[in-house]
Amino acid sequence: MAEALNKVFIEVEVDDSVAGDAALAAKLEEVCPVDIYKDAGGRVEVVEQNLDECVLCRLCIEASPPGAVRVKKLYDDSELS
Repeated sequence: MAEALNKVFIEVEVDDSVAGDAALAAKLEEVCPVDIYKDAGGRVEVVEQNLDECVLCRLCIEASPPGAVRVKKLYDDSELS
């Protein structure tokens, strides 16, 4: 049941071209105040169970190359990028 409640409000996409960037993985893990990103041995991992904790602060978007991280607001079909 708890798994079904993940991604109710937002969805996060990390472009494959940067998902294996160790420096970006560490930076995203560092800047996210609600632990959506994890440095998984030099790869960016999205922590699914934390997605709906997103406060739309844009820190992940500002820390990554343009277009590399997209935060989709599922409740109004808009996107931070």
